[in-house]
Amino acid sequence: MSNLVKRKSRQLKRQSFGLVLVIVAWSLVMGWLFTSATSVYSATPTSEVKTVDVIPAQYELGQELYIENCAKCHIPIPPQVLPTQTWKNLLEDSQHYGVQLQPLVDPARILVWRYLSTFSRTQLKDEETPYRVNKSRFFKALHPKVDLPRPVQISGCVSCHPGAEQYNFRRLSPEAENTN
Repeated sequence: MSNLVKRKSRQLKRQSFGLVLVIVAWSLVMGWLFTSATSVYSATPTSEVKTVDVIPAQYELGQELYIENCAKCHIPIPPQVLPTQTWKNLLEDSQHYGVQLQPLVDPARILVWRYLSTFSRTQLKDEETPYRVNKSRFFKALHPKVDLPRPVQISGCVSCHPGAEQYNFRRLSPEAENTN
């Protein structure tokens, strides 16, 4: 009787171990599939990604409106360069760096705001709101070890980012690639 109990016990342990192994393998496979299916980067080939970040479909219209409105006068900069508070203030003020602008009206303003607020960064509590890219700690963080011309101007972006006028900040000039 004792041998029978030992055999049954071993058989039960083997079955339990097999079940745990199947569950772990299933979980790993499902996790990998879920990650692949939900990853924006796997859905969009990198050659097609031209902006700083991949933009989910719900923000694409806001991005297009932002680019369309800002590119009338200058190269539109990625929202990541300035904090959210700067973008909020810029959208609310029709005076834009000494130029009177036609203000965006809803729903375009809301779409642009959703895009900018989603992809911009938070501002530190005691930090002064920067209105120039060279005053932004994010701009400085995005350009480590880069000897920037003085004064830093948005029009100068093209010297390192030849596709900046098409809102492509991923491609760097050969000179800029060598400085990294």
